[in-house]
Amino acid sequence: MDAMSGAASAGAAVKADAYGIGARVAVPVLRDAGCRDFFVTYAHEAADLIGLVPPRSISLLHGPINDGVARWARETGVRVVINSLEQAARWLEAGGGTCDLMVDTGINRLGLPLAQLGDPLIGRLEIDILMSHLASADEDVSLNARQCARWQEARNLVPHRRSSLANSAGIALGQDYHGDLTRPGLALYGGVPRSIFEGRIAQVARPMAAVMQVRDIEAGEGVGYNATFIAPSPMRVGVVALGYADGFLRCWSGGKGGLLWKGRRLPVLGRVSMDMVDVDLAGAQDLREGDWLELDYSLPEAALSSGLSQYELLTLLGDRFAR
Repeated sequence: MDAMSGAASAGAAVKADAYGIGARVAVPVLRDAGCRDFFVTYAHEAADLIGLVPPRSISLLHGPINDGVARWARETGVRVVINSLEQAARWLEAGGGTCDLMVDTGINRLGLPLAQLGDPLIGRLEIDILMSHLASADEDVSLNARQCARWQEARNLVPHRRSSLANSAGIALGQDYHGDLTRPGLALYGGVPRSIFEGRIAQVARPMAAVMQVRDIEAGEGVGYNATFIAPSPMRVGVVALGYADGFLRCWSGGKGGLLWKGRRLPVLGRVSMDMVDVDLAGAQDLREGDWLELDYSLPEAALSSGLSQYELLTLLGDRFAR
């Protein structure tokens, strides 16, 4: 991602527990690979990273949402991202210092409108990163160019040290979108947001679950809740410690989902339940209770099969998975 960012450096979005991968696992790897800027959502996410990276390298995307967060950021050195005039005032009242500034260029979420950039409060801020966020970087739409132009306008209006616009997909839009710092997230964790990344991004998340029981069932027997699968012939079935409480949702039911055993795909039978799922063991006669299976979880293909986004597939992975 850093190489694809050209003259810009690649930071890392590690919010939502590094997109479900585990921030305390991912951040040291990213740090050792040369990453120097990390982006989280909440103060408790930033607190979890202190000790792994310098606090000044952590940006708090939701900003000083109350006086307590503003004081804590001042005390620790974590950078807040200012998203409104109210947050700017709160930060300055807490003592101010280096911060980042989010400008809304068309996504209409957090960030200052361009019309507010001339406010005297903004002139009092010590801005490190002037950033905005792309709404449709994974699509070829005119909004991308409009947002880029507005971001360039903001760069000319507000004094700052560095500028940042591109997320993972935005990096692929070219150097006009890069500024000084890019903020990839999904692509760091195996996601493929645009076709240019195919073959360049490796799978990262490989969730695994144990087989709790192996059973033999007769033709005509149902499997799981409401017997949505009926065995057409005698079958060998594995009951796996995995369910929707782990983020393996019901959308994987009825054969849409599968688990891997020595490269062989074992289809899901019937409905996914909270803590268990059944799989067809016809292709795994050597499998035994206690063996581990890997989810078929290559993100682009899994997204097509499940109807979930690549982001959802990662962030849904529950706490019962050890990282």
